[in-house]
Amino acid sequence: MKIAQDITVASLEGKARRVFDLSAAKIEALERRWNPASGSPVYTIRGQYTSRGWTEWTQGFQFGSAILQFDATDDRKFLDIGRERTVSEMAKHVSHIGVHDHGFNNVSTYGNLLRLWNEGRLDADEWERNFYEVALKSSAAVQAARWSRTSDGGGYIYSFNGPQSLFVDTIRSLRVLAIGHHLGHALMGENDRRISLLERLIQHAQATANYSVYYGKGRDIYDVRGRVAHESIFNPNDGNFRCPNTQQGYSPFTTWARGLAWAMCGFAEQLEFLHTLEDGELVPFGGRPRVESLFQQAAEAACDFYIENTALDGVPYWDTGAPGLHRLGEWRERASQPFNLFEPVDSSAAAIAAQGLLRLGRFLKNDRYWRAGLTVCSTLFEDPYLSADPGQEGLLLHSVYHRPNGWDFIPEGHAIPCGEASMWGDYHARELALYILRIGENKPYLTFWSE
Repeated sequence: MKIAQDITVASLEGKARRVFDLSAAKIEALERRWNPASGSPVYTIRGQYTSRGWTEWTQGFQFGSAILQFDATDDRKFLDIGRERTVSEMAKHVSHIGVHDHGFNNVSTYGNLLRLWNEGRLDADEWERNFYEVALKSSAAVQAARWSRTSDGGGYIYSFNGPQSLFVDTIRSLRVLAIGHHLGHALMGENDRRISLLERLIQHAQATANYSVYYGKGRDIYDVRGRVAHESIFNPNDGNFRCPNTQQGYSPFTTWARGLAWAMCGFAEQLEFLHTLEDGELVPFGGRPRVESLFQQAAEAACDFYIENTALDGVPYWDTGAPGLHRLGEWRERASQPFNLFEPVDSSAAAIAAQGLLRLGRFLKNDRYWRAGLTVCSTLFEDPYLSADPGQEGLLLHSVYHRPNGWDFIPEGHAIPCGEASMWGDYHARELALYILRIGENKPYLTFWSE
């Protein structure tokens, strides 16, 4: 990608406000139409959200979007939507023992509400805060209990595929473990053994850094620095690593764009969180330099790979090894082409990645990452990615869910999926715009945890 040198937060504030101007009607339209009994809205087909059974990982993004809308605009009706739907619909996600998605569903809802309470933005008493805290503590413990051990003495939170499977996605879902630890909670095991949520967070992140992210050191003949494997497979009997794999990417040896973005954003956020801890809390894990250096190594490698393997305007194609990419010629040297004939872009990956670039750039005081993140924002917050069409329920267009399974809608007259939105893409576009506004308006820095 070509990193623009003239884009600033101030120059993006108008675009970020327009995101929320357009967002309001889309949230209200979906709230009026959608019946939660139909499942969670996942992506749009011909401009209308539909569900797609796999796991219910997107409902928190739906109601969390309303909370972000309130956060950005102070429009009370969106807070009411987010509050009421969190109470009526989200409890099942707190106690869901079958998924690794707790940080997606529950931090987007209970977590955002707790953050707003702590900022003095909610007209509520202590009981409401306690309600959000108990939900987040419970969610953190449930997620931490999905545990597989590795042969090196560590472990990981296993995916919905089973105990053998580590998904790179989960690095961002670790947010709920961080909040649980921040609130003083722990997972209680057999014989009342107290299991540290921070320990599980760090060990999972270490496994992700060691097995999901590549560093150009010859792990296999496709070891390119910053490449990310969607899934890592272990022998559940002895914890030995067996091979990379993928569910939504093209192959185990190419890089699925959204998996790369989850790594970028997840590691950057966790670096910010670790910075709030006392040095003594990290001593059992080798000390701050050892822990932070591994997180930073993974974040930098992933961010560098993104910058080097993304279209000129900062929006990636869905997989860096997608078989039709060669037919686009020098695609890295041109702006993204969402309406091309061969391979789709994934704007949702760009929205997630942009936040990773911005957070890592700010944390490291690295101008290259910071400006790269601003470049992606500038692209996403305007046509052809930001939807101004009142007939389109989605906000961020040209998102891709599961290309190998053929789940994404291909409009008539087109050869590839294009022109549609996803619930996670819309949520992360809003979160990204809120991040920009908070910095531009000199408001409290946006974090997933709160004091």
